[in-house]
Amino acid sequence: MAHFYLSDAATDAVAGSTIAVTGSEARHAVTVGRLKAGERLSVGDGRGMIAEGVVSAVAGESFELTVESTRFEEAPRPAIWLAQALAKNDRDELAIQAATELGVDGVIPWAAGRSIVKWEGAKVRRHEERWASILREASKQSVRHRIPELRPLASTAALAKLGEEFQLVVLEPTAEVKLSSLPRTGRDLLVVVGPEGGIAPAELARLAAAGASAVSLGTNILRTSTAGPAAIAVLGVALGRW
Repeated sequence: MAHFYLSDAATDAVAGSTIAVTGSEARHAVTVGRLKAGERLSVGDGRGMIAEGVVSAVAGESFELTVESTRFEEAPRPAIWLAQALAKNDRDELAIQAATELGVDGVIPWAAGRSIVKWEGAKVRRHEERWASILREASKQSVRHRIPELRPLASTAALAKLGEEFQLVVLEPTAEVKLSSLPRTGRDLLVVVGPEGGIAPAELARLAAAGASAVSLGTNILRTSTAGPAAIAVLGVALGRW
């Protein structure tokens, strides 16, 4: 497929039907991508469905796709989530972009104690919208069936509370257990990545009290922008996704 776009129109698509794609996606396809009738492409709804077919009509800010086939992908289980600490120089954004391409199922921005970057007041919503856009665009680039879910900004206390829902995995360079050796419980996994200065001892203790396991990625010290994606890749192999 030469192109991949996201639209709710894909949700009810069936082979032989024609779906209309409108809004910003169609506008981008027509004006920037110079989409023409006869081109082949795929349209996904970001929730598991992808329709493939041939463009049958192009208007100013919309296009129609004659569907040849569809495929639906169930959400993988256990899911892999990333709690990414806020970081400077857009390193947190680089982390979630790469993690999306590598298959992460959900992302949580974390206001860690040592995070230099702060989301406060009106900035919170603006940054969350920015992260949502990154997840969406990275999903399009990698032709993913599902856009990772984005949860609101979390404090350390809120992150510890998630130990009731997830198997918490904290990346800590000094940990004796390697991620590749981590016993799995079958629960959804939440990988916790700290900021540039690392996770504060008090936060490590609080997460440990919530049942988190501290693990390392070997002897190399990775940047906050690299650690999360590396962990997603390791877990992807361990869970048989790759």
